[in-house]
Amino acid sequence: MSGAAVPTGLRVWLARHGETEWSKAMRHTGRTDLPLTSEGRRQARALAPQLAGIDFAHVLCSPLLRARQTLELALPGVAAPELDDDLMERDYGAAEGITTVAMRERTGDPTWESWTADIEGAETIDDVGARTDRVIARVLRCQVPEDGGADVLIVAHGHLLRVLAARWLEQPAVFGQRLTLATSALGVLGFERERRVLRRWNLTG
Repeated sequence: MSGAAVPTGLRVWLARHGETEWSKAMRHTGRTDLPLTSEGRRQARALAPQLAGIDFAHVLCSPLLRARQTLELALPGVAAPELDDDLMERDYGAAEGITTVAMRERTGDPTWESWTADIEGAETIDDVGARTDRVIARVLRCQVPEDGGADVLIVAHGHLLRVLAARWLEQPAVFGQRLTLATSALGVLGFERERRVLRRWNLTG
């Protein structure tokens, strides 16, 4: 942060989008721009009471439809959210639209998983980590009042948010594989003194 004061009163709320047909089927969903299902819309509306009353200083959102729909339902009337391409889900390349089970059959590797596999045409996990590092740097520049805290909301995607949380904790991007996050679940990042911490995680309904 180039010598800048650590904004220890900052709270970063992470919200994963609601269910889509592909997330329901456990298919890798990267840049395919799917809408929410009716259940996904219900899940997104269920976020509203959890976010009500929080005066968000900034609201950032993936430009993909499922994230934008979730934000609109979870925080009705939100003014001018910032759509950020760095918050788009991972590009899964050849694994796009395919389940882990099917990829294990296709590759003949019973241990295959997208977090560690070399996938043709895909972003690497570290590529995703570099994008989340840019988001974190922008968030850390938020002004926090001396007499209180400030809240930022980020609405995005499962793997992207898990990587973002890992990088917030100053862990390698692949550490996100240990931070499961359900559809339409919340997490809260923050500080304990000057140390970045995970305050809450995978909060649903």
